Amino acid sequence: MTLFDRPASRRTVLTALAAAAAAGAPLVGQLAGAEPAYATGENDLYDTNTDLYTSTNHPVVEGTDYGRRYKLHPQQDQYLSRKEPFKKTAIMAIHGGQIERGTSELCLAIAGYNPADVNAALATTTYDYWMFEGMRSANNSELHVTSVNCDDHVARGLAATHLNVLSLHGCQYNQLGFPDTMVWPSQSDPKLVVVGGLNKTFREALVHELKTAGFPALDALSDEWRDRYGLADFAGAVQDNICNRTAIGAGAQLEITEDMRRSLFGPLENDFDWKSGRLATWDDNPRFTAFTDACRRAIATVEAGQTIL
Repeated sequence: MTLFDRPASRRTVLTALAAAAAAGAPLVGQLAGAEPAYATGENDLYDTNTDLYTSTNHPVVEGTDYGRRYKLHPQQDQYLSRKEPFKKTAIMAIHGGQIERGTSELCLAIAGYNPADVNAALATTTYDYWMFEGMRSANNSELHVTSVNCDDHVARGLAATHLNVLSLHGCQYNQLGFPDTMVWPSQSDPKLVVVGGLNKTFREALVHELKTAGFPALDALSDEWRDRYGLADFAGAVQDNICNRTAIGAGAQLEITEDMRRSLFGPLENDFDWKSGRLATWDDNPRFTAFTDACRRAIATVEAGQTIL
């Protein structure tokens, strides 16, 4: 599946942002204040989403510190004579906004929606999605809750009612533990996607489509890469990981290095660092579309082999 009929050019997005700003809408995100937390969550300030939402020791305010967005498509089957289609896949960005920058925009586009206008569909095939987004001007990494401890009720419910979850994450290349002497991936070009999760078919489809589209990717649980370097912490191989809490007990996740995410937006520093820059440049960069289309093709491949009984 590919995106098509794009309704929003850079000029259209900038005009919309200006209008929203005039109306007082908080569309201009702030700079993140620190590196994203490690995937293990050992440095997390909050144990779970519930802890974050209810903490009195480190209180946060929804709509100021963080936001949550999701879409569940209305579905029904009231016919005795036939079976109506059911959504098989959900997309998640559980560290979106300014926590792991670029993952919210990728989540929406892979789900088939305009990152700058969630009410505008970009494709005939759309997917359910859930996002937790950091909104602070600094220290957004404090809002990180590890995938295993993501217990938001909507996120858990969404995962449990779908066959597949694709969870999007951001990481730093130097967290992956590759030696300086490695030829590929290389410190000289640290744009990489580490594909994980317990659904082997999904992982392999994602690696194939991403590499075919020109994006270096590896399967962290393949025989070639399993247990090598520091990839175990980024492999999504724990059953309690939100991507694996699906109806079939397996899903997929992408750990996308910051260099890769930066390359999907505009060429200027602020094009990536600021939410307004990301919203204004995603559809000017063909790499963004190529990346999200590759993910959508992988989803289509996996869904084609799945039957809703």
